[in-house]
Amino acid sequence: MATQYGFSIKSERCVQCQACEVACKGANQVELGPKWRRVYNFWDGQYPQVTNRNLSISCLHCAEPACLEVCPVGAITKRTEDGIVVVDRDVCIGCQSCAKACPYGAPQFGRDGTMQKCNLCLGRITQGDVPACVATCPGEALDFGPIEKLIQLGSSASARKLEGTTRPSLVIITSDAVARKVYTEAFAAEWPARRP
Repeated sequence: MATQYGFSIKSERCVQCQACEVACKGANQVELGPKWRRVYNFWDGQYPQVTNRNLSISCLHCAEPACLEVCPVGAITKRTEDGIVVVDRDVCIGCQSCAKACPYGAPQFGRDGTMQKCNLCLGRITQGDVPACVATCPGEALDFGPIEKLIQLGSSASARKLEGTTRPSLVIITSDAVARKVYTEAFAAEWPARRP
């Protein structure tokens, strides 16, 4: 694979307005229920020093996607040209093995029972546009592109690629050391409890 695409988020700019969630649903005609993009808030500290931080995530288009490995019918593939993980809903049998394997809760299931998830707005980006969530964010918190480019856009002190066994393609840009700790702990230990 030549390039790995993914998302970055400047966490201090996310105001939890959920415009990204709405834009994603509208652009991809996602039915009620499944959420291809989700905004989470993380609370830290004890009264009176309580803080709240926000994070918007979708499928993380992992370099080594666990969902792909467990799909018994090959409905999930990873594009070689850009690393985007896609699902063929016509092939999916709805067994939900992918949902059990994904540590980030990306696989979603609607009325038809087949898996659906963020495809990085493939139709939009192939036309030279940006994903709907990126285009809509009023705080300009979200960006997308090659992971190495996203890391370079953040200063070396503030941009960190999320680590994990599946090698997720998400760069979190924050100058807040507490936020970095909160996100790292949430993804490392608590994430299964936060699945939608």
